[in-house]
Amino acid sequence: MSPSPHPNELGEFLKARRSELTPRAMGLPGGAGKRRVAGLRREEVAQLAAISTDYYTRLEQGRLPASAPVLEAVAQALHLDDDQRRYLFELAGKQTAKPRRRTRQKVQPQLRRVLDDLTATPAVVMGRRMDVLAWNTLAAAMITDFEAVPEKHRNYVRILFTDPAMRTLYADWKSVGRTAVAQLRMEAATYPDDPRLTALVGELCVRDEDFRTWWAAHHVATLSVGTKTLNHPVVGELSLDWDTLTASTDPDQQLVVWTAEVGSPTHDGLRVLASWAAGHHRASSDR
Repeated sequence: MSPSPHPNELGEFLKARRSELTPRAMGLPGGAGKRRVAGLRREEVAQLAAISTDYYTRLEQGRLPASAPVLEAVAQALHLDDDQRRYLFELAGKQTAKPRRRTRQKVQPQLRRVLDDLTATPAVVMGRRMDVLAWNTLAAAMITDFEAVPEKHRNYVRILFTDPAMRTLYADWKSVGRTAVAQLRMEAATYPDDPRLTALVGELCVRDEDFRTWWAAHHVATLSVGTKTLNHPVVGELSLDWDTLTASTDPDQQLVVWTAEVGSPTHDGLRVLASWAAGHHRASSDR
């Protein structure tokens, strides 16, 4: 066996990836005192990959070839996505193994606590494919009862195109739909081999002509900020600004919040809706 054909690139790539992670995010003790390196130390990566520190050091320095199983262990330790994993194997001169099966996402505990504290602000947590991972009571009252949607179908884009109520809830449903399709196409570029995403796109292309047309247009957009107007059946018109916050512990999870200027009709409407939702929730719990 020969050393890596790209030892410098391989080492720089590994160092860059471990610099992006923290011991706390990886479940490791942070250690006392100021750390001399950003992110994880070599010994910490070795610990996570279940290999010796000397072995990992020589691998990062390009002085030792690595087997596919070792590369796979390092990729998992560094939380590499499929593209990064493929690149790692290419740098090491190894054939890329079959992409690993992604585990089902679960909402990060920190985001769950934030959701629970946002009693006057509707918010949801979205994951890969724009799956709805979690929500607060006000978001359910404003958009839809996510709990009533089967978990495998709890996807924002799917709900938007398959629930007839969405077309009356959003004042400009077509604009909202086009934007959602563009955001989903960006997801497809990030995860081109995701079978669940492929199945979702195939289903919606068959079921909905608008989705099929907008998907074929190849427009892309990121989930960032914007404004939406809703015609809510309980409190009437709501003009809301929405924003997204990305979880540092899992960049594939984003907290989406809807807000309104204090004193505006929409702000007052949200307070009324929050009161209505709380009463509705209590009534349901008493049954």
